[in-house]
Amino acid sequence: MGKRLLTTLRLGIYSLLLHKLRSGLAVLGIVIGIMAVIWLVAVGEGVAYEAQRRIEELGATNIMIVSQKPPQNSSEAGRGSLFLTYGLLRADYERLAANIPWARQLVPIRNIRQKVWYSDQGCDARVVGCTPEYLPLNRLKMRRGRFISDRDGNPPDNVCVLAHGTARKLFGFENPIGKAIQINRDFYVVVGQTFERTPSSAIGGSLSGLDYNVDVYIPIKTFWTRIGDTVFLSSSGSREGEVVELNQITMSVDSIEDVGYTADIVRKLLDDFHEKADYAINVPKELLDQARMARMMINLFCILIAGISLLVGGIGIMNIMLATVTERTREIGIRRALGATRSDIIQQFLVESVVLTAVGGIIGVLLGLFCGPAIDGLRWLAHATLSDEIIQSMPDVVFRIEPQVRMWSIVASVLISVFVGVGFGLYPARRAALMDPIEALRHE
Repeated sequence: MGKRLLTTLRLGIYSLLLHKLRSGLAVLGIVIGIMAVIWLVAVGEGVAYEAQRRIEELGATNIMIVSQKPPQNSSEAGRGSLFLTYGLLRADYERLAANIPWARQLVPIRNIRQKVWYSDQGCDARVVGCTPEYLPLNRLKMRRGRFISDRDGNPPDNVCVLAHGTARKLFGFENPIGKAIQINRDFYVVVGQTFERTPSSAIGGSLSGLDYNVDVYIPIKTFWTRIGDTVFLSSSGSREGEVVELNQITMSVDSIEDVGYTADIVRKLLDDFHEKADYAINVPKELLDQARMARMMINLFCILIAGISLLVGGIGIMNIMLATVTERTREIGIRRALGATRSDIIQQFLVESVVLTAVGGIIGVLLGLFCGPAIDGLRWLAHATLSDEIIQSMPDVVFRIEPQVRMWSIVASVLISVFVGVGFGLYPARRAALMDPIEALRHE
């Protein structure tokens, strides 16, 4: 039996080599299909991984309550002087601290965009009033000096910590520790500087991106005392401003299982004291679940698209095998006359079909493993040929994505190629086997 199968295999390979170009084109269709499966899944996995990584940076056990500006009605918008009061309150922070004792951390945050100065050198920065827990919460690391501490806020002290970018703009390569910067009319002594940190990207419509490199951190009690809650907005013909006590409260719990019901309790506590929709609750765990679901959908979509490529390749193999059956009708008649059974004829043509798809599958898998280098090459080509304006206009994910070749995609593509070989080779093989031997021998 084994010797007979080996003879059939040898005969099938010999028959395919008689028509190299035709066989090569059939193999090419399978190669493109297999490579498409692996590449599309790898790129989809890379995109999903990048999105999931950004969400995990926020902390899957965090609950972020964020102030948001409510929509204004026409009567409010038409006033000459408008001071809009909205957002989270200090009372909200105290209420959450009193009613959710299992929270591991509860960090109040207040920030504004402000011009900061050192001597005659100034820059725009985000002035952030916070507590010492802000440092580990946002994965910041100190380059020199220290971060703000609890003692800095009792009583409120004019001390600050500079982010990497802010320190570079104000002081260049000079050590800023011990020097004083000016915010509005007040001076703040620099006690620390953070390392550079990769900005966080916006995630859907839920969370906006943040650049932690242009910050100035001061104790939140100092912020309330020196800067206050009111922010004036310049507008032609009117005097406008916003009154906001807290921009954000970030709560951390011990486990992911605690996130869901804790967020529900937070929503209930705040809804009772906020008549307007002036806050939003963002839960990275929910975003993480959405990202995982999107990852599955991307994979299914990629497999569907690549499956179409394999289907086209399979149709090409069927077409070639049908042409082969027609060309070899007399040969089939001779083999039947010499004693070959219908199963022998089916086996012969199925072997040829499977050989085509197996060769295409092996080549496709090998090319699929080069997905990463190919993407790197395209990036290099883009940098070499496109202008800086075009490069900067492209999404950041284009240059940060790292394709993730998954073993299951390789196994699935190989199994699909075998199925294509058998499935699309079966009809031509059966057609050849069902030929009348006498009519086949008469064929010219």
